[in-house]
This record gives sequence, C-alpha cells and structure tokens, in this order.
Amino acid sequence: MGIQDIIEGKKRWRAHRARLKALPPDYQIVYKEMERYYFKIGPIDLPDWTLLSGIVDFFEEGVAAGKGVLELIGNDVAAFCDDLVKDSRTYADIYQESIGGKSGTVEK
Repeated sequence: MGIQDIIEGKKRWRAHRARLKALPPDYQIVYKEMERYYFKIGPIDLPDWTLLSGIVDFFEEGVAAGKGVLELIGNDVAAFCDDLVKDSRTYADIYQESIGGKSGTVEK
C-alpha cells in the first residue's frame, strides 16, 4: 500500500463520514452501532467499503421515503446485521479454520 492509496482511503472515509453526518440523528446512532458490531465480528469484505457504503445508501433512501430507521431494519439491529453478512466469511471463521476446527462447530 503506497502513500497514494492511503490518501485515497482517507478521502473515501471522510466522504463516507460526511454522508453519515447528513443523516438524521436516529439513523446515525443505529449506523454507529452497526459499524461497531461489524468491526467486532470482522467480515472479510468490510475493507472494500461495499457493506458500509451500502448501508448508508439504504439509510439515505429510507430518509428520502420519510421512514424511521427502525421501520427499515426492525427492532433487532444485530439480527439485521447478521442477515447482511450471513454468507460472508469473517476473520473469526479464518481463525477457527487455522486452529483445525470448522466454523460454527464445537468439538467434543
């Protein structure tokens, strides 16, 4: 990763944050919780921005339609987040595979 890539990444992050700040406060709160959740579980495709920018796109459409954030995603934010990445691999899956276990199973 060169310096130009770092600069471009910062520009994208700032533009992303500017879009987020333009959302109503309830959308911002839910987005930040979702972001925190994704940073914790670590879906592999998170660094390519498609997931996070897609959520902001979805939220912007909800605002334009005059809907509240919970009308869009439901009351269980974690379940909504899990549904978005249910077919994606996570860093936890990779770690589990590296130590010899299969993801989502408990060895006896």
